[in-house]
Amino acid sequence: MIDMKPAAYEVVRLLDGVTPELMANPTPCPEFPVAALLDHIMGLTIAFKLAAEKATPPGGADSKRGSGSADTLDPAWREILPQRLDEMVAAWSDPAAWQGMTQAGGQTLPAEMMGVAALDELVLHGWDLARATGQQFSCDPASSGAVFAFTEATTRPEYTEMRVGLFGPVVDVPADAPEFDRALGFAGRDPRWSPSQA
Repeated sequence: MIDMKPAAYEVVRLLDGVTPELMANPTPCPEFPVAALLDHIMGLTIAFKLAAEKATPPGGADSKRGSGSADTLDPAWREILPQRLDEMVAAWSDPAAWQGMTQAGGQTLPAEMMGVAALDELVLHGWDLARATGQQFSCDPASSGAVFAFTEATTRPEYTEMRVGLFGPVVDVPADAPEFDRALGFAGRDPRWSPSQA
C-alpha cells in the first residue's frame, strides 16, 4: 500500500493558485490547457476511486465529464475536486483495494499496479498544473520513489504497448539529476519546461 494523501493534498494546495486568467495556459501535456487538465484530473479521481472499489464506471450523460476538455469542466470544480481527491485517497486506504485485479481507463491490471498508476497520475499532473500556473511543486520522498520506479519500468520493451497514450517519448535527463527529475524524463516531460516553451 502507498499513502496517496501527500500527493492528493499537494494538488489541492495548488488549486488556490489557479486563477481565471490562467485557465487557457498551456501545460506540459500539449493536448491539455489548464482548464482541460483540471477536467482530466476530475475524471481520473472518479476512475481510480472506482478501480479501488472494483466498481463499474457509470455511463450516461455525465460520462464525457472528466474526458480532458475545457468545455466539460464542471463550473464547481474548485469545490468538487478536493472532495473527489479525498474520496479517492480514502478508497485506496483500504487494504482490499490493493488486492486482486481491477480496471481503469480501459486497462485491466493487478490492483497493486493500478494503485501505483493512480499515484503516478496525481503526482505528474500535479507537477503539470504547478508548472502551467507558475507555482512551486513539492513531492514527498515515498511518492517520488514510487513514481520513479513506475515511469522507469514503462521504458522497458515489455511495456511498450502500455506506454502508448500514457507518456510521450523519454526526455534525456542526466543520470545524476534528482530522482524526481529523472522520473519526469521517463514520463516524457522536460523538468525545465515552462509555458514559454509551449
